[in-house]
Amino acid sequence: MNPDAVADLSVAPLSLFGDSYLHPDLPEIWFGIVLATLTLYVALDGFDFGIGMWYATRDKHDREQFLAAFGPVWDANEVWLVAFGTTLLGAFPAAYANLLSRHYLLAIAAVMALLLRGVAPELREQRDDEAWRRNCDRLFVAGSTLSPLLLGTLVGSWIFGTGTLSLPAVLTALVVIALSLTSGAAYLAAKTEASLAQELARYGQFATGAYLASVVVLLCTVLALDPRGLRGELLSAPEILPVAAIVLASVGLAVGGVALSRSGRYRSWFASTLGLGALLGSFVGVVLYPEVYPATGLTITEATVSPVALNLLTILGVPVLALVLGYFVYLYSVFGGTVEGEGYGE
Repeated sequence: MNPDAVADLSVAPLSLFGDSYLHPDLPEIWFGIVLATLTLYVALDGFDFGIGMWYATRDKHDREQFLAAFGPVWDANEVWLVAFGTTLLGAFPAAYANLLSRHYLLAIAAVMALLLRGVAPELREQRDDEAWRRNCDRLFVAGSTLSPLLLGTLVGSWIFGTGTLSLPAVLTALVVIALSLTSGAAYLAAKTEASLAQELARYGQFATGAYLASVVVLLCTVLALDPRGLRGELLSAPEILPVAAIVLASVGLAVGGVALSRSGRYRSWFASTLGLGALLGSFVGVVLYPEVYPATGLTITEATVSPVALNLLTILGVPVLALVLGYFVYLYSVFGGTVEGEGYGE
């Protein structure tokens, strides 16, 4: 056999990938996938955080209903944090390394808060002792409050390219907390008995107002401080169009959500809060693009892995993400009923 032919055969499998992406816009597509996993995490685990924060205001009977309402799904919701870290590492390892190395203590603190939030309800059931359960409840509330605070600060530091304790980063955390309180109240209203649901709806309406106010304060602060020259970018054409659309859509969803809560359409209200989370994720994309790690100026193109690696990630990773999405649809359909006592009804 001709040696040149043997050489050609030896590289034939790699030629399927070569030095080009399966699609010319594959890096940008993966940028969208990374943001989508982050958005899903903020939206889904966000209402878990909100439940944990509202938990502090209730008596023993209501707390049991709260735990029963989100017990079957909260573990699964955390999958999207793992998916975010995995997709960021797989597609943009340089951004992943910078994010964790530059904010190491904040990231570790956020993980510890998540562990606290997760372990406390499990430990609570291990002893039938009131003092023990009270302490576990306090740890649960603390973890549920600290987690969005720390994670929101981390995300704010990342997208605005500022220091860990900068004003934009802290205000981003407050936005995440207010959104979590809103979606948590909406989820619980859709899951609990009528009298409790009405009370939670009132709380959620105040939380919605706090969310809109915190978003306005954050936008005004960013425009005033102008981190990484964002003022010129966000207010210039055509960039101002998506920003304006996101702001107007957020106001519309928030106002519509309040109207839905007042009319007792709690499931639709909860869906609107998920929409608010999606819009917040879209805003993150607008602020970042075309950079993926602003503090170092890393663009999507510069931070993306080689074509061979990204093509393999696409072939192997996208079906897994689709499977996980399908599982979530099934999970939420199974536990779609309301809570009756400490379990689910029809």
